[in-house]
Amino acid sequence: MIQIKDIKRNFALGNETVYVLKGIDLDIKKGEYVALMGPSGSGKSTLMNLLGCLDTPTSGTYILNGKDVSKMHDDELADIRNKEIGFVFQTFNLLPRTTALDNVALPMIYAGYSKSERRERATEVLTQVNLSDRMDHQPNQLSGGQRQRVAIARALVNKPSIILADEPTGNLDSKTSIEIMNLFGEIHKNGNTVILVTHEEDIAAYAHRVIRLRDGLIESDTSGINAPKPLQHT
Repeated sequence: MIQIKDIKRNFALGNETVYVLKGIDLDIKKGEYVALMGPSGSGKSTLMNLLGCLDTPTSGTYILNGKDVSKMHDDELADIRNKEIGFVFQTFNLLPRTTALDNVALPMIYAGYSKSERRERATEVLTQVNLSDRMDHQPNQLSGGQRQRVAIARALVNKPSIILADEPTGNLDSKTSIEIMNLFGEIHKNGNTVILVTHEEDIAAYAHRVIRLRDGLIESDTSGINAPKPLQHT
């Protein structure tokens, strides 16, 4: 699904060049559950932006579902983002004066679906995340965990091949974090590829593969029985 070859990303800072990613090779198969970890400055946020087609590399190749997205223009990248990738952010990024249902349906407007199709599909995914009784509520009428469930439903609504989650439990307490991570587990079991960016070991432990970055390079890539196990709430 994802093939990254010798990806580099440099940024100009005044007269200097900052080398953030220094040659990343990475393959992620369809249906994997991957966590990206690393300290501040390791390059994990830059790599996430590239994986999510929010940015393009300075050099190297990024093949997503058979398409070379590393050379695409902004309009093409926007189309890929809307069809292939569902985003979940730490800060939820919901429209404040809009119902949960309309927040979830929003990506479908850009994809060209009719109003009835949008309502039907948004209702379906809100039910999937156990919010069928909160569809007409606005974000300020919902708890933090419920808001993140709305954000997850919005990420799922266009049936993307990849769910990309950036610190999805960063604003949640530990009990709610576990509920949200269990939901990601269900989403993964339903066939989605899940890529999680986190700095928390207990959150990364829910993934089946943990990739650690340091100084713009992959430091380790651990999968299967060697991966840490998630903490359980008691």
